Amino acid sequence: MATQARAATVAGSVEEQAGELRYMARQPILDLHGNVHGYELLFWNGRDKTTRGKGELATRTMLDNTVVFGLEELARGLPAFVNCTAESLTEGWVQVLPPHMTVLELASSAEPTPSLLEACRKLKASGFRLALADFTGQPESGPLAELADYIKVDLLKVDAMERGNLLRQLAGSKASLVAQNVETQEQYGQACKEGFDLFQGYYFCRSEPLQSHKIPGNRLVHLEILEDLQNDPVDLQRMSQLVMCDASLTYRLLRLVNSPVCAMRQEVTSIHSALMLVGDAAFRRIAMLAIDTDLSADQPEEILRMAFERARFCELAAPLCGLTPSEQYLIGMVSLFPAMLRLLMEDLVRMLPLREAARDALLGKEIPEGVLLHWMVCYEHGNWAECDAIVRSSGLSHEQVMSCHALAVEWAEAALRTNA
Repeated sequence: MATQARAATVAGSVEEQAGELRYMARQPILDLHGNVHGYELLFWNGRDKTTRGKGELATRTMLDNTVVFGLEELARGLPAFVNCTAESLTEGWVQVLPPHMTVLELASSAEPTPSLLEACRKLKASGFRLALADFTGQPESGPLAELADYIKVDLLKVDAMERGNLLRQLAGSKASLVAQNVETQEQYGQACKEGFDLFQGYYFCRSEPLQSHKIPGNRLVHLEILEDLQNDPVDLQRMSQLVMCDASLTYRLLRLVNSPVCAMRQEVTSIHSALMLVGDAAFRRIAMLAIDTDLSADQPEEILRMAFERARFCELAAPLCGLTPSEQYLIGMVSLFPAMLRLLMEDLVRMLPLREAARDALLGKEIPEGVLLHWMVCYEHGNWAECDAIVRSSGLSHEQVMSCHALAVEWAEAALRTNA
């Protein structure tokens, strides 16, 4: 989850408070089964180019805002990887965090002084875990590697041959091996073969088209439903028949209608009665939610969370940009369909009866209809300087977009609980 933070820094002076956070976000770390193992917390203060805290002020600001917003909320109760400096460990600043939920992430370039090693041992004894980032196998990082619970290797900085040497070097280590910057399915496959345990990056939401890939019949029904949702008003009789062609979709739709996401007080027993009760606009959203859930059934849950967040954010922020909320919701949701269906976006948009502007937005063209999706993608990847540029060029405010984002995250979590 990402949230704005505007609190004073830990033990910070008035001047240091100028280092307040503009953005705080989380990047997922997945296991071999596609489950989220934990999140690395990232931040940006509006000036520094880095997305990971470097320097004492950055670390103190990060720690304070982590306390303010709570690791339970930020990392959904999963391990939170928090970037730290050597001083933040030796001076005990990190002790403001809950040990059982926190992984203290230290750069492998940190000098393993006796005081740092002793601090690491004490922190581990109190329940913290230790991660060593950007590991390259340098002998001087050996003492820290021996203490680490996680060792991270950056795929962009260490080639396959060097990684092979590193993994042989770490053969006796009890640490979990994390592949950083895994951005494609090909990289993920290679990292799996090499023996990595965990994977950090957005490989899971990149489409990997299959040759002669044929969409299953029930998913063709989904595309038909999407086509009919473009009609105004929706033909309730035809829509009921389409939804009932897919038992899984029918079940999900009925659950969603009876959930807090829809906030209905009256139970429904059929698709047609659900349509009549919720009304046209609400049904469009609920149908999209159910379709997206069904399409992502074989994917990591994180891709569904991202789709929900994108859709709801685009819908909420649309009026601020003079855009149509329902279409923006659709654009946000459909943006991850290619990864779910293993199709190219170019092929997918030809199957959908979208307006040309919506197609162009999904294809990444620089048009107003694509601005909010572009902001969201940049935010997910920690490209926050570009996020600010989008906000300025669109006449929005930082507070407005962050408020919409926070509401979208809350809504997505509610939707996921409903589908659990």
